[in-house]
Amino acid sequence: MTELAIGIDGGGTSCRAAVADRNGNIIGRGKSGPANILSDLDNSLLNIVESARQALRDAGLAAETISSVAAVVGVAGANVTDYGRRIEQALPFAGGRVVTDALIALQGALGDADGIVGAFGTGSVYNARKDGRLNGIGGWGFVVGDQASGARLGRDLMERSLLAHDGVRPASPITDAVMAEYGNDPERIVEFAHSARPTDFARYAPVVFEHAAKGDAVAAGIVTDAATAIGESLEALLWPNCPSICLLGGLAEAYEPWLSRYRPLLAKPKNDALHGAVELAVKLLNDRQRGAA
Repeated sequence: MTELAIGIDGGGTSCRAAVADRNGNIIGRGKSGPANILSDLDNSLLNIVESARQALRDAGLAAETISSVAAVVGVAGANVTDYGRRIEQALPFAGGRVVTDALIALQGALGDADGIVGAFGTGSVYNARKDGRLNGIGGWGFVVGDQASGARLGRDLMERSLLAHDGVRPASPITDAVMAEYGNDPERIVEFAHSARPTDFARYAPVVFEHAAKGDAVAAGIVTDAATAIGESLEALLWPNCPSICLLGGLAEAYEPWLSRYRPLLAKPKNDALHGAVELAVKLLNDRQRGAA
C-alpha cells in the first residue's frame, strides 16, 4: 500500500509537483512545461506526468513509484465538459483525482477554513468555501472568460492601442510604446494576436500596471475595468460575515491598491496552490488507506 502523495499545480506557464509522505511532509519537488488542458490536452498530460516524475527523482525514488502514489492535479478547465475526466483516466497513478486550479488555490490559501480566493495569473478564477460547501466561478478560459487575468490585460492593451492608432480613442505613452514595438504597423499587431497564446498576451500585464501607476490614462482604464470585474465576481460570492478574501497569483499584489473597497477583508494566504494540491492529495491518500483497511 502506498505511503506517498503527489500534489500537482498545472498552470498555463508551467506545471509544478511535490511529493509528500502521509503526514504532508514534502520530500521532493518537480517542474515541467505548461498544462493548459483546454488548448493542448495531450502535451498537458505529458507535462503533468513529467513534473510528477521529477518530484519523485528529487525525492530519490525510483521512476516506477509513480504507479503506486495517490495524486491530486489542479488545472484550469477541469470543470469544462469531460476534460478533467479525460486527464484523470490517463494518469498513471494508483489513485488520481483532477480538480480545478481554483480548488487547490483555495485549499492552499485557507486550509480547511471558510473564505474566498481569487487567483490572477495568465488566467483568473474564483472559489469560496462557506460552512464547508464549495462554490467556484470563472476559470472559463481566455476566449470567453478569465476577466482581469494577465492574458486579458494584454489583449485589452492590444485592442486599445489599435483604437488609438485609428484615432477612435486618445493615445497615451503605453499605446505609443506598443505601436512602436510593432513598427507602428497595425497589421503586425493583428498578425501577433491571431497566433498568440494566452501567455503571449500575459507578458504585457506588468507593463500595464507599470504605466497605470504613472498615471497613464489608457493603462489606468484597463486596470480599472479589470478591478471592476474582480469586484463583480467577489460580490457574487460574498456573504455577511465572510471571514477573509485571499488574492493569489502573479498579479495579486498589483491588484491590491485597486481594490480598496475590500481591504478590510484581504488576508495573506497561508500557502500557495501547490501546497493546496499536496494537502488534498494527502487527504486522498489517507481516505484510500482507511477504505482499504
